[in-house]
This record gives sequence, C-alpha cells and structure tokens, in this order.
Amino acid sequence: MGQEQETISQVPFLEDQQQQQSTITVSSKKLSLLPLIFLIYFEVAGGPYGEEPAVGAAGPLFAILGFLIFPFIWSIPEALVTAELATTFPGNGGYVIWAHHAFGPFWGSLMGSWKFLSGVINLASYPILCIDYLKLVFPVFASGFSHYLAIFVVTLVLSFLNYTGLAIVGYTAVTLGVVSLIPFLLLTVIAIPKIDFMRWISLGQNGVPKNWRLFFNTLFWNLNFWDNASTLAGEVEQPQSTFPKALFSAGLLTCVAYLLPLLAATGAVPLDQENWVDGYFAEVAEIIAGKWLKICIEIGACLSIIGLYEAQLSNCAYQILGMTNLGLLPKVFGSRSSWFHTPWVGIFISTLIALTVSYMDFTNIISCVNFLYSLGMLLEFASFLWLRKKLPATKRPFRVPMEMLGLIFMCIIPSGFLVYVMVVATKMVYIVSALLTFFGIFLYFFMKLCRSNKCLEFKNFEEKLDNEDLD
Repeated sequence: MGQEQETISQVPFLEDQQQQQSTITVSSKKLSLLPLIFLIYFEVAGGPYGEEPAVGAAGPLFAILGFLIFPFIWSIPEALVTAELATTFPGNGGYVIWAHHAFGPFWGSLMGSWKFLSGVINLASYPILCIDYLKLVFPVFASGFSHYLAIFVVTLVLSFLNYTGLAIVGYTAVTLGVVSLIPFLLLTVIAIPKIDFMRWISLGQNGVPKNWRLFFNTLFWNLNFWDNASTLAGEVEQPQSTFPKALFSAGLLTCVAYLLPLLAATGAVPLDQENWVDGYFAEVAEIIAGKWLKICIEIGACLSIIGLYEAQLSNCAYQILGMTNLGLLPKVFGSRSSWFHTPWVGIFISTLIALTVSYMDFTNIISCVNFLYSLGMLLEFASFLWLRKKLPATKRPFRVPMEMLGLIFMCIIPSGFLVYVMVVATKMVYIVSALLTFFGIFLYFFMKLCRSNKCLEFKNFEEKLDNEDLD
C-alpha cells in the first residue's frame, strides 16, 4: 500500500533524461551560459521597470533598503536551492521533478499546477505592460477595442517567436537585455551631478500612508522566479556546471540593474510619491535629460517586456513537457514541433490561458501570481529539505555548503515572508487561489482516472528512487 501503488510512478530520472537529451542534441542547439544568464535575468527582473510602486508605497529609503536587503533574505536562498536541485535533477520540469521525487506524484502534480498557473497569469501581465507603454506614444491603444486588439496581437506575435526555438529565444534575450539596459545606464550617469543624497533617506511625504501590501508585493514580484529556468534544464549544455554560474551572474546583474537607476532617480528628482507608479522612470528620464531619454526608456521597456514574455513562456511550455515526461500529463502534451523541436502544445496552451486572463487589473495579476507562487515555494523548500534527508548519498554537483540545521534556518526566513505575502492577500485573491488549487487537485485525480482507464496515452516509468539510480 502507499506510494508504491500510485498509478503515476516515480521517474528513473537520469536514464530517461540522458536518452531525451541525446535526441534533442541532434535536433536542436542547446543553451549555453550567456543565453541562460539572460533568460534567468528576464525570468526574475528584465530591468528596473515595475519597481517604481515601491517608492510610492513606502518612500525612497524603504524602497532602496528593500532592493538592497531583500535579495539576501529571499533571492539568494531561492537561487541556492535552485542551483542544488537543478544540478542534481537536470531535466525539463524543474521543481515538479523535485516535489515528485520528494513526496510522490500527487505533490509533483500540485506543484506543477501552482507554478504553471502562476506562470501563465504572470505571462498575461506582459502584453498589458507593453501596451501601457505604447499608449504613451500611440494614444489610440489607451482603451476600447483597439486596446484589447493590441494585447491580442502582441501576445500572438511574441508566442510565435518562442515557437521558433529556445536557442533563438536565448540569444534574443541577450540582445534585448543589453539594449534595454542602455537607457538606464545613461539615466544613471546623467543624474549623478543632480543627486541630493539626503533624498535617499526620506521616509516619504508627510500625510502619505504606507502601503505595505503593495510594497512587499512589488519587491516579491520583482525579485522572485529564480527557480523558473530549472524547467529548461534538459535543454542546457552541461547543466551541472552551467546552472550555478548562470544563477550567480544573473543575480549580480539583477541587483545592479535595480539599485543604480533607483538611486539615481530618487536622488535627482524631488519626491512626489503619487507619481511613483509603473512607468514613472520614463517621466524621470525626461526631467533629468529631456524627452529623448524618455523615448529611449519607453522603447527599452517594450524590449524588456518582450524578453520577460519569452522567458516566462519558455518556462511554462517546458514545464508542461517535463510533466508529460513524468507521466503526469498525457503524451500529446509533450509534442514537439517537427520544424523547430519546440514544445508547441505547451506554447499553445500557455498562450491561450494568458489571453483569457489578460483583462484582469495588473495589481490583481501580481497578487494572484504571488499567492500561487508562495504555495509552490513552500512546497519547494520542503522538497529541498526532505530530499537532503531522504537521499543523503545522492551525488550533488552543486551542494549548498550547510548541514540540515543551517538549511532549515536558510529556508525558514524566506518561508516566513511567503506566509506574510499570503496573509495580507485580499479576499478575491484567496477565492481565486483556492479555486485554482482545487482545479489542480481535480486535474491530478482526473489524469489518474484517465490513465487507469487507458482513455489517454501516458508515458510509463518504473519506480526507482534508490540512491544508485541517481548517482
């Protein structure tokens, strides 16, 4: 009785992945270090766009401290967990594989549901952001039918780019990352003579209440998703050595990209908190250097959003592929394009769901993403700790240099923040998240029923979780 009788069995991981990787190598080019760095960068940040509400919510000092301290209590622990588990289980699916190995197929499936749904909801926000910037130049996109048509067209075009191949997406991310950061580098340099250091220690304007929910949601949304690229591990050259290097490099790039423009903007411009909303960096650029830099920032924003969309869509599509390889979804969900070898079914499903939720308010999108992602991250931390205990002798190409007590302490601090993010959520977020969780549970048992009745074809794996299978 117990897990041995689950109809969806544990995966003999490395054997299957090696077979898949040899096939993929023939058909498509794998990701090298530089494209992976920028894909992780776009999974997490994509530039300073979107950090403005932190200043509006809590003032310059708390915003600066937030983007300075939060990476140490949240981003680094998440990146370390990702580095260890992605190099131990280097296959498509990432965190789904980790939960599957740790607690069995039910929790692997539920992890997949939480992370996938948070991913596609997040995906829906990017075309909205892109149109929000474009409407500053083309007011026709501000509202009405043209607004929704623009979102629809942008979503389809960006999804087609993803369909053309992960290697193309990776090098596109490199180009987009460099070009979109140049305006902020110019902003920082030009602002230096105008900086008043005392503005950095401002707690905010008198009479403006602190909005801590918005503040922490903004920090969380701008500094999470370090584990997303793990779903692409099966497409990476030598993932055991490449992933830790890529995570470290992307971490440095992300911190610098957030802090330097924030310091420049808050130091060079008098504080008016109500102006600090999404897109305000463009206004700051015009104040500091002129309209030319504002236009550059807006163009950079659109380019950054393209990179964000491509990275997130790749994560969602390859997660579906990984869940198919685990036998959690029917084989048809793992279908690859005969032209580009990309998981076209995963891309199509992700795009379709993103389009259906694109009408939601952007603030509500962030809140729902954060709640579902928090549930997934709590399960991810638990999987990490349990796998250390369950499989202590398993070869780990990268190993977090701590014993169990230190690992527990490392995971408790960000877990406390995850709980806080969930506690301060609105009633609507609770309702939506509960419904989506029930959907994930229903999906698992429905797939289990389909498998037992043989009405759909699934991949089959024998249960092998002995240490020698993973060495």
